[in-house]
Amino acid sequence: MTKPEILQIGPYPEWDQVPLEESFVVHKYFEAPDKAALLAEVGPKIRAVVTRGELGASTELIAALPNLEIICISGVGFDAVDLDACRARGIRVTNTPGVLTDDVADLGVALALAQARGIVGAEAWARSGNWAAKGFYPLQRKVTGKKAGVLGLGRIGFEVAKRLAGFNMDIAYSDISAKDYAPDWEFIADPVALAERSEFFFVTLAASAETRHIVNKDVIEAVGPDGVLINVSRASNVDEEALLDALESGKLGSAALDVFDNEPNINPRFLVLDNVLLQPHQASGTVETRKAMGQLMRDNLTAYFAGQDLPTPVI
Repeated sequence: MTKPEILQIGPYPEWDQVPLEESFVVHKYFEAPDKAALLAEVGPKIRAVVTRGELGASTELIAALPNLEIICISGVGFDAVDLDACRARGIRVTNTPGVLTDDVADLGVALALAQARGIVGAEAWARSGNWAAKGFYPLQRKVTGKKAGVLGLGRIGFEVAKRLAGFNMDIAYSDISAKDYAPDWEFIADPVALAERSEFFFVTLAASAETRHIVNKDVIEAVGPDGVLINVSRASNVDEEALLDALESGKLGSAALDVFDNEPNINPRFLVLDNVLLQPHQASGTVETRKAMGQLMRDNLTAYFAGQDLPTPVI
């Protein structure tokens, strides 16, 4: 039986790469020195694309693959895939929700704790000898009992809120509508109003054209000069220029971020600020979760070519 030919957009760990190459003819887009030449050569043969959430599949790439049938994403985000182009051509799209929820929620709460308690700076203080030479590290901010706002109470937002409840935080959330699975938490429809009552403001909603810059200047400044903004969703949900302006001016107290515009090339304005904690888009970055993501991505791919129902379809 002839193996289907697939296009791989970015590198995968060996535990994904080996089984992919056993079952499919894999063309490595990310290794091609002349990507246009590769597409011209193999484009008509490609039936599937395997990619990562942050890499997606562009309009131009999809157009270069006339016989493309399915795009399988290792990651929960699908905002980097042109879904309209896929719908127009009947191309299926899958992602890997659920398996990374706990890790993303864990990191979101860890970022809030680290920023509020100054863990990174305090570690450097102890390591540098400042503790012995200058005394105790400056006092930081309490977390337990504070007011938390969660923008987007989907899988990840719900798990973030559950963890915050363990710190006896006063939790409210904003979403398209109130959720019957969250009867103990206050629903606030307006993100600005949610930000105004939040000392810790978590951005956990899925990204789409409709949510682009939903966390705008008004929302950011409503969090306030003593508030903390934590983003473990997608960079496009936050107006990065407005965020930088607020951090620089002190209109926002601090931020903890796992995602950025133009990553991995972070805006250099972030690098000189001492009121922002930076992470390299690693919320799902554990061995266990990445293995589970890869398996689910391959399960979707295998199911499609076997004529079976897709485990986790987007469209």
